[in-house]
Amino acid sequence: MTQMTFGPAFTETGILFRLWAPLHESVSLKLEGADPRPMQALGNGWHHYTVADASVGTRYRFVLPDGLEIPDPASRFQPQDVHGPSEVVDLSFYRWKTIDWAGRPWEEMVIYEMHIGCFTPEGTFKAAIEHLDYLQQLGVTALQIMPLSEFPGRYSWGYDGVLPYAPDRSYGRPEDFMALVDAAHQRGISVFLDVVYNHFGPAGNYIPAYAPLFTDHHKTPWGNGINYDGDGSEMIREFIIENAIYWITEFRLDGFRFDAVHAIKDDSAEHLLHALARRVRAAACSRHVHLIVENEENDSDLLQRDENGEVRLFTAQWNDDVHHVLHITATGETFGYYADYAGDAGKLGRALAEGFVFQGEHMPYRGGSRGRPSGHLPPTAFISFIQNHDQIGNRALGDRILASSPADVVKAVVAIYLLAPEIPMLFMGEEWGAKEPFPFFCDFDEDLNEKVRKGRREEFSRLPGFDANDLLDPTAPSTFAAAKLDWSKLTSSEILDFYRTLLDLRHRRIVPLLKGAGAGNAVYRSAGSALAVDWSLAQNRRLHLHANLGAEAAPLVSEQDVGETIFRLGGSDGGKLAPWTVIWSISEA
Repeated sequence: MTQMTFGPAFTETGILFRLWAPLHESVSLKLEGADPRPMQALGNGWHHYTVADASVGTRYRFVLPDGLEIPDPASRFQPQDVHGPSEVVDLSFYRWKTIDWAGRPWEEMVIYEMHIGCFTPEGTFKAAIEHLDYLQQLGVTALQIMPLSEFPGRYSWGYDGVLPYAPDRSYGRPEDFMALVDAAHQRGISVFLDVVYNHFGPAGNYIPAYAPLFTDHHKTPWGNGINYDGDGSEMIREFIIENAIYWITEFRLDGFRFDAVHAIKDDSAEHLLHALARRVRAAACSRHVHLIVENEENDSDLLQRDENGEVRLFTAQWNDDVHHVLHITATGETFGYYADYAGDAGKLGRALAEGFVFQGEHMPYRGGSRGRPSGHLPPTAFISFIQNHDQIGNRALGDRILASSPADVVKAVVAIYLLAPEIPMLFMGEEWGAKEPFPFFCDFDEDLNEKVRKGRREEFSRLPGFDANDLLDPTAPSTFAAAKLDWSKLTSSEILDFYRTLLDLRHRRIVPLLKGAGAGNAVYRSAGSALAVDWSLAQNRRLHLHANLGAEAAPLVSEQDVGETIFRLGGSDGGKLAPWTVIWSISEA
């Protein structure tokens, strides 16, 4: 902690408390049970105070000149929620069992997205550990945990966090999170954390009261942008970059998923995202660290590789384009933005072969162009999925479409995205056909709760295919409770066995061909519901996909008998593919 700029630091003379509050000339420190003590103003907005008799467990607040008591913005733990005191924590007390863990190469990743509060009935870090053996046996090699930063109330998706250094108290203590990471590493499972650096939540964020956190120079969907390039931005940038370094070094995480990076506005000479990626990789030293972006703009520049094919900045992006085409295939839904992805299997072919469907072309739903060229990137620069928290939770009922789709359709969709050379991501419970919904939920004060309810109703009233009158109350405890996985329903089943078989096949036959796989040389052909894609991969091998994603037989669009067939679902006869057929094969290049 002494290497961090923000938060309490252990020194030879006691615990140093510090706050950057450039909007005030004086600030006081208040330890629980004691009177406020004036802090020393050091200049440049910093206020320090060393307490000789403070110790681990000491609870404290800062007091502004108007009497407002605030938590430490870099608090490591908030035992009484966002408005309560911060607690001094010494993470060096934790004894790691996996001291030699160096991470796993990116091509080995099979990602499992989870929400700690809903992954188990208990909703804690400790309870999640109990299911790691199951995930290891399933074939999962990475957890992607939805945001953990302290948020207001009893439950939240996590994107309303306001204290980015403190894991939310509802999930357990910081040491419990370390134990979860340690236990995952013992089983060869990497751990990624979803972080939100584009906005702060609407309740419990006190930073604007003492520091220039926001700027009206940039606008985001949540209001004024975070001040990454204006007056006072140097410390704001450092606060965020050190937060990422904190998770990587103190908790030994293996990487991040960065939420909505298109909303991170910065006109600095070095964009925050570039500086963050550079410094996180330097802090990780020789460990494998992987940085994932969510980017509505589909800006492929963030995913560039160097002349040796190594990652420059960010490892991969969530590829919504693959999801949209597969969603249409599984459900037949073509309203809203789905309409721009409907029509033929060629859109899926382009997404699998080149990354994005829209690479600068006009997208009718947006009313303008979208994306940049992506065909020059390796397939591992993209993460494919058929479910995630957004695509489920942003439906009126939070329903899982795979749970209600025909089995042959589900198997065809899953066989494509789990065996394709892109990196696959599952959403918790998907693999056993969990039917529990995952609706949006939050817990603010009643005034803000009503604004959320009203906003959600208005949003869904404008969306075709959804009835706002059916919308679940996002603030009700029952909505959160309904989203919890029911592990009593986990039994051996056809769909679970199917997932296990495919993931085993992926690890044995696909993963070895991904390291050093060529970029920009995949090709696709399509006609109606029929599709063929070919990738040139490592070891002088080509991977071939033949599929018919329709309910009627369809003619082959290219030669089928190529190399060794490693997977077959459905079949072919007389130059035609049966409905919902997926065939994978490998040949020499």
